[in-house]
Amino acid sequence: MGQAPHADVVSRDKILIFIPAYNCAPQIGRVLRKLNNVPAGTFAEALVLDNRSTDGTGDAASAVLPEVTSLPVTIARNRANYGLGGSHKTAFAYAAANGFTHVVVLHGDDQGNILDLLPVLAAGRHRILDACLGSRFMSGSKTPGYSLFRLVGNRAFNLLFSAAAQRWVTDLGSGLNLFGQAIFTDPDVFRYSDDLRFNCYLLLGLTDRKRRFAFFPITWSEEDQISNVKIFSQAIKTLEIVREFVLRRQFFRTGDHRSVLHESYVFDVVASNHAPEIAR
Repeated sequence: MGQAPHADVVSRDKILIFIPAYNCAPQIGRVLRKLNNVPAGTFAEALVLDNRSTDGTGDAASAVLPEVTSLPVTIARNRANYGLGGSHKTAFAYAAANGFTHVVVLHGDDQGNILDLLPVLAAGRHRILDACLGSRFMSGSKTPGYSLFRLVGNRAFNLLFSAAAQRWVTDLGSGLNLFGQAIFTDPDVFRYSDDLRFNCYLLLGLTDRKRRFAFFPITWSEEDQISNVKIFSQAIKTLEIVREFVLRRQFFRTGDHRSVLHESYVFDVVASNHAPEIAR
């Protein structure tokens, strides 16, 4: 059981848990049930955003909805496959439109644990930082089931990004992060790639814009999940982001890094255990 947040977290914050979900039908129910372990009032709402899954992820989430009693939950489906980054933008727009103070990103494949965030909230770090980023590779983190090959590869990329960013980077993008309004209302974020590279662009954007952020240790489990990452092609694309940041900084800052230029990022509500505020 995680450390309970101070009482004023409930009164001062309106925190959305955004759960991006793509082809994770076997895991999404576990993720939702674990929300019942969080002290009531810590979070204002959870938004499960199904990115056009083909395995019934949305149906699996809806099926366990009656079991989630700790907070309001909305199950929604993107109107197009926007990618992981595009799903972030959909949730960010929803949070901005509905007055949320923070957005927590918790991936729907049950590798991260929402309880790892509670000490951050209890210490009030989310109020003095623009972003709190979960790290799989810093002191205090645990990665049961993670292969040695991937550990070595991730640490190498962390060193590379640290050199480019001129500050210590311990994770390029895990599945548990928290963002304040300065981040999820920033129009520049919507120029970042809509695919899996979104987190890399966002991380370097945080450093370039001199945003206040810090990493915190998490537990990251590898069990029955199936990765959607093509390791070698993704590595090449990630290296290109670093090259762009170092050698083409102005384009990094002002260019549009999306493959498809969506005018908006919209979802439809599939199910909920409450009355959703505004469908975006």
